[in-house]
Amino acid sequence: MKILLTAINAKYIHSNLAVYSLKAYAKEYKENIEIAEFTINNQADYILEEIYKCKPDVLCFSCYIWNLSMVEEVMREFHKLCPDVPIWVGGPEVSYEAEEFLQSHAEVRGVMMGEGEETFLDLCRYYMETESITLREIKGITFRDATVTGDAITVNEWREIMDMSDIPFCYDTLEDFSNRIIYYESSRGCPFSCSYCLSSVDKKLRFRDLDLVKDELQFFINQKVPQIKFVDRTFNCNHTHAMEIWKFIKEQDNEITNFHFEVSADLLNEEELALMSTMRPGLIQLEIGVQSTNAPTILEIKRTMKLERLKEIVERIKNYGNIHQHLDLIAGLPFEDYAAFRKSFDDIYALKPNQLQMGFLKVLKGSYMYEHAKEYEILYHDNPPYEVLSTKWLSFDDVLKMKRIEEMLEVYYNSGQFEIVMQVLDCCYDSAFLMFERLGDFYERNHYFGMSHSRIKRCEIMLDFIEEEIARGTLTQEVYDCIKEALVFDLYYRENCKSRPSWAGDASAFKAITHHYCKNGKLSHVEPFHYDFLNIKTAMPNYREEEIWSLFSYENRDPLTHQAQVIYVVPKDDMKKAK
Repeated sequence: MKILLTAINAKYIHSNLAVYSLKAYAKEYKENIEIAEFTINNQADYILEEIYKCKPDVLCFSCYIWNLSMVEEVMREFHKLCPDVPIWVGGPEVSYEAEEFLQSHAEVRGVMMGEGEETFLDLCRYYMETESITLREIKGITFRDATVTGDAITVNEWREIMDMSDIPFCYDTLEDFSNRIIYYESSRGCPFSCSYCLSSVDKKLRFRDLDLVKDELQFFINQKVPQIKFVDRTFNCNHTHAMEIWKFIKEQDNEITNFHFEVSADLLNEEELALMSTMRPGLIQLEIGVQSTNAPTILEIKRTMKLERLKEIVERIKNYGNIHQHLDLIAGLPFEDYAAFRKSFDDIYALKPNQLQMGFLKVLKGSYMYEHAKEYEILYHDNPPYEVLSTKWLSFDDVLKMKRIEEMLEVYYNSGQFEIVMQVLDCCYDSAFLMFERLGDFYERNHYFGMSHSRIKRCEIMLDFIEEEIARGTLTQEVYDCIKEALVFDLYYRENCKSRPSWAGDASAFKAITHHYCKNGKLSHVEPFHYDFLNIKTAMPNYREEEIWSLFSYENRDPLTHQAQVIYVVPKDDMKKAK
């Protein structure tokens, strides 16, 4: 008997915590359980072939909004080939409205609802020891009941929530950690009740024993895992728990592993902040869900947040200079129209996080938002990820404009490839949202969306955009001249360009200076500028006749941004003449 746990991940580097945890909990049947991991970038035919070659006797899928469409396709085709192999599904995407899911998926035998460890163990027992338990006795499943006339669907009661410390460590059999992001949980549940989130359905917050957590984190540290992502919904909701873990990873730091935490910034206290300020740059990174700064929206979505405290904490952590901060906004929430979202965007952009994710509301089955979609007049996609199309406050035209802004934000801000250009433009626009909106409109008019552009092409598009803004009187020629040099700075800030941009001038003009300062070849580069790009504050830098020579070192990078180290150098007079 072979039971195959199948995961289709968003990326190859991701690990699927669910399937590893299920197998670990059902350890008494581990010889009969196999794991197969794929990604959504694989072809469905490839996944089908690999599953077929495994010859499973029972096939199980872990289902999420990002993979359900592909899971559905693979299940349908596999069932044609092996109609006698029972297919089971589990995960947040199928746990709610499980009966309706079975009604529309004739190839599926049953759904595991909610937490799956104990349910999966019972399911293994059902298939491995046929006389010991019946499907009707297994809590937490909805299934096709072959004992009832007409193959009726039976919905069993939900299972009681688990003690987190009863779940075995599930990664000790994973062989290759070198290129994987490991997902880890030290708690389940959430103390908050945000209406768009499934964590609000389960109010019971539980923590894993700290001794177990420390042992498991030590295992990852010893294995030199590149990144551990805690999936705890609000990691710092328990001060003692958070402090013990943060102290431990600081003490055991291997100078390699990065730890990612989702936190509520306004809950961070002075002791936690003091500890964070002493951590190695890059040891931890924080994801902070702001979602909106519009007071009626925050109230309606049942979110608990002290906005001014959040802003203060984000600013303080940024000033530490050692922690990457990722802030989130959600477009399409109740009571937030286009103008209100623009304010939310500008409020959070002003904090200058390392990344600002502008996501769109996803109406998840089982959530409060799903139950109240008609009240809010929300139209959303029928298929995963159930993303918003329009609301009572946002038209589809508004959503399309915001989509363009989102892409511009990703390309020119979140990528980190245009850091200096963004700082210059920030000095020229009162509203960052308006700046990205105009840039997105420019892309739209010139049919640049839907195409793959090189970095050089993105730079050229930016210069064309600046020229158009000059023509409409928004920007000046001085800005254009500054942006031309800023684009060159950004290109070399990230990497030693193989192709020199056409507007940068001939590098052979300063060959002698390059030979003098760039002793390690391609691992460094020297370039003259007329603007002090490393000291931009709130005003655009002034043009200087005297060139500022900048030496880019690619051996020494910023641990948070991965930009090259830049040193200002002063060439001797004879080298200046030789250039």
